[in-house]
Amino acid sequence: MSNDTEAPPPEQETEQEIDSLGSDVDAEVADEISEDNLLGGLEIESTEEVEIPDRLVDQVIGQDHARDVVMKAAKQRRHVMMIGTPGTGKSMLAKAMSQLLPKEDLQDVLVYHNPDDGNEPKVRTVPAGKGDQIIDAHKEEARKRNQMRSFLMWVIIAIVVGYALLIAGRPLLGILAAGVIYLAFRYGSRGTDAMIPNLLVNNSDVTSAPFEDATGAHAGALLGDVRHDPFQSGGMETPSHDRVEPGAIHKANKGVLFVDEINTLDIRSQQKLMTAIQEGEFSITGQSERSSGAMVQTEPVPTDFVMVAAGNLDAMENMHPALRSRIKGYGYEVYMDDTIDDTPEMRRKYARFIAQEVEKDGRLPHFNEQAVEEVILEAQRRAGRKDHLTLKLRDLGGLVRVAGDIARAEDAEYTTRDHVLQAKRRSRSIEQQIADDFIERRKDYELTVSDGDVVGRVNGLAVMGEDSGIMLPVMAEVTPSQGPGQVIATGQLKEMAEESVKNVSAIIKKFSDEDISEKDVHIQFVQAGQQGVDGDSASITVATAVISALEDAPVEQDVAMTGSLSVRGDVLPVGGVTHKIEAAAKAGIKTVIIPKANEQDVMIEEEYEEMVEIIPVSHISEVLEVALSGEPEKDGLIDRLKNITGSALEREIGGNTGRPSPQ
Repeated sequence: MSNDTEAPPPEQETEQEIDSLGSDVDAEVADEISEDNLLGGLEIESTEEVEIPDRLVDQVIGQDHARDVVMKAAKQRRHVMMIGTPGTGKSMLAKAMSQLLPKEDLQDVLVYHNPDDGNEPKVRTVPAGKGDQIIDAHKEEARKRNQMRSFLMWVIIAIVVGYALLIAGRPLLGILAAGVIYLAFRYGSRGTDAMIPNLLVNNSDVTSAPFEDATGAHAGALLGDVRHDPFQSGGMETPSHDRVEPGAIHKANKGVLFVDEINTLDIRSQQKLMTAIQEGEFSITGQSERSSGAMVQTEPVPTDFVMVAAGNLDAMENMHPALRSRIKGYGYEVYMDDTIDDTPEMRRKYARFIAQEVEKDGRLPHFNEQAVEEVILEAQRRAGRKDHLTLKLRDLGGLVRVAGDIARAEDAEYTTRDHVLQAKRRSRSIEQQIADDFIERRKDYELTVSDGDVVGRVNGLAVMGEDSGIMLPVMAEVTPSQGPGQVIATGQLKEMAEESVKNVSAIIKKFSDEDISEKDVHIQFVQAGQQGVDGDSASITVATAVISALEDAPVEQDVAMTGSLSVRGDVLPVGGVTHKIEAAAKAGIKTVIIPKANEQDVMIEEEYEEMVEIIPVSHISEVLEVALSGEPEKDGLIDRLKNITGSALEREIGGNTGRPSPQ
């Protein structure tokens, strides 16, 4: 990418870029900023007043550690591997890195015909811009030679035809002779055209380090290829050097090669990529064994690039160990953050992010103050953590574009808060749409029970995808066993869910005054679907259902719950509590039980706040206190649990800082 300003010396420019990374928003800011100010003190009427930085690196939001690593890697020309959730800015940082690289002398790469061996074309590198001049010079020389040959050909044809007509009196013979001469000259001129080199890599118009995105590239696009020639003899063949095509590794010479989802490259491509990194040059040959290009192999072509590999957590599993070792040994590995601290400075940068998205699209009306505040509220909500903002900016940018499209369709001067609220409804993910449809269908078939009380049935809560919740009833039944007693769970349970059921069974065996060694405990996750049940967030749901079935104690059906459970009965934090609570509200639930550690993470929409009561709990005994109906049975259970687990209700939870992370 080209810079609009004149480039200073490499060392000076790099230092200037380092100092200005993450620069603050250029707009009017209030002297005193309250915590409730969603704009971080910005005094604007719309995003039109927010100035957008020219350089991509100054537009990066959050990812301070990754930005610092990219900064150092660019200065020292080191490779980088970035691992993290999609949409957190990996490709943007890679592009920014290409602008941070010290300026070097870019090169054009030319491929010449090899008169000694046509299947081994020669390679020559020249300063950027020289390649076009060399090609033009060769073409001009070839044009002059062709002109001379054409002039000579027509002179000979004229002589032969004149002799045949005027002297020999055989016009047919003269015409045939002229045709033979014409074909002979044309056949001979092909050798002249073969002398024109092929400009493989042209950097004449490039003023900064090249950036090549090779994500999902097949072997030919990544490593270069030689086209198949169907006419391989008889003088009709295309010279081999004219059929050579550069790969991304050659185009990225002196620049950045970006490969996202690095694990999707096949092993052979990863091995060859590693060779290109190690040697700094790589020959081009035909990638298909059935192609005539497979017989051609050029001299080595320069591949002196900085590699930025990216992917999700699973990328490291299928990545070639030697390739990862080379990146790690000669560069950096970075894990991308999903959220960042919610500070006034970051809120101002989020306002700038909205302005950037509007300017980048070029067709959307700018956002007014209230619309910006609503987007920042959504960023807080999507973070899923108190005092944090989400860094999944690609998804948030989608919301900005949908809101802008709605405003544009109405021919509005500015995008307003109402447009953003409409966009939130329209831009629901597929998982959210499925979950909402699932809730409605369950109501139609009376599968959702939200009133009365039932023994052994509990309304659990689960997440679908990343931004949607769903209600998942759990039923339990205790039956006489025909052998050793066991706990049987059905509903497509995955490994972590199965382990959580085992933890629950340990609690039941410990507190129950009944001998369950001769009983089977059946646990059913009702209509879990093909996706099954994963994670341990249904632990308290399972425990409550089983205890209800064992003690014949009915469960209030207007109560739903989510939470993990330790073997001693502690309720542990889980993920997605906001989406789960909203799903419960949609299903008509009145009370939702969540882990006390997740209380700070709740950021439900205003429309659901009056619909449900949220009760945070720290221990299974508190869950039973809320969920079970019938005083005598309930008190008995709680007493036994408190005796076994050490009076959990009386202990002070607030000072506990050793809680595990949500699952």
